[in-house]
Amino acid sequence: MELRGKRIALGITGGIAAYKSAELIRLLIKQGASVQVAMTEAATHFVTPTTFQALSGNRVFVDQWDTSAANSMAHINFSREADVVLVAPASANFLAKVAHGIADNLLTTLTLARNCPLLVAPAMNRQMWSNPATQRNVATLRGDGVVVLGPATGEQACGEIGDGRMIEPEEILEELIAHFQPKLLKGCKVLMTAGPTFEAIDPVRGITNLSSGKMGFAIARAAHEAGAEVTLVSGPVSLPTPSGVKRIDVTSALEMHAEVMKLAATQTVFIGVAAVADYRPKNAYPQKAKKDGAPPPVIELVQNPDILAEVAALPQPPLCVGFAAETQNLADYADKKRRAKKIPLIAGNLIQDGFGGDNNTLILFDDNGQLPLTPAPKLQLARQLIARIAALLENPYAPH
Repeated sequence: MELRGKRIALGITGGIAAYKSAELIRLLIKQGASVQVAMTEAATHFVTPTTFQALSGNRVFVDQWDTSAANSMAHINFSREADVVLVAPASANFLAKVAHGIADNLLTTLTLARNCPLLVAPAMNRQMWSNPATQRNVATLRGDGVVVLGPATGEQACGEIGDGRMIEPEEILEELIAHFQPKLLKGCKVLMTAGPTFEAIDPVRGITNLSSGKMGFAIARAAHEAGAEVTLVSGPVSLPTPSGVKRIDVTSALEMHAEVMKLAATQTVFIGVAAVADYRPKNAYPQKAKKDGAPPPVIELVQNPDILAEVAALPQPPLCVGFAAETQNLADYADKKRRAKKIPLIAGNLIQDGFGGDNNTLILFDDNGQLPLTPAPKLQLARQLIARIAALLENPYAPH
């Protein structure tokens, strides 16, 4: 449970996206959080307080003049008992009021009186979101340290398409979990690769591997949680993009190489997790190859660029981290790879320990030797790897 013991004050404003807040409460509680809900009067026109009370297990507050609290100060009690105030959905009206310090209902009053962080997930029509007044208000909120989650782009309740949709409850949950993670890479730019590559033989066949991309995507999420600006260059996988991560999709090793080399010189850290094909067909068939009773074709292979080695050889390279997935002799092969590429850190695993699954076993190899990590879910291992990277950024000779 990622939010065990955390107390979430959830604000709900008037908008059709209020129905998604029911699912959000369920997800928060599933992760161990306690949830106290405050609604605006407008929100009650979309979903009743009874729904949220049933889901949260706590009384829902709407009226700022509620006298049930012993001190008749629900707005003070709310924020003092919370680790974070999360408003989802946050309407244009709510954002405008908070940006200008207006406290004319329970939710705006407790937001102004809070002594904990504020996260908001905007939800409104695309024209309302793009209105200069809304953009000024959002800029003010960000300047005041408010974390703005989204919005997303897509079809809206009014039938229009554009920016303004509230991000999905699962994304809000991911961002809330990230909020509580230590910001070990704040201010850093992290460039990553993940997944397999596909080297075409003809338009329908190719050379690839069984990499699922799960470890790389977990590391991208962990880097974002740690406060980094993350760019993920991904081979062909069907995984959802981690919240807050910029994703660039590629297919072949040459495409991955091109995208990485465009960005590498401006990065703080480069993490090469992708299972990049070592070779590709020299000449791919322009049309689907046919048997036609002929002998099997001879496919001549040429070597692909070594992306990690090229990044490490830049005049002022980022801190480079590699991965080694082996079937045997992990320690020998991984450390030999690290020294050959002249990189400070490599993470190694045996394919049979985690290939394609949600759990893994990693050993970190650096100048201090080996650091075996306890077998765990990939996200947990990713966070440990990010912590080690942060330590090396601060001190290249940091002990384990």
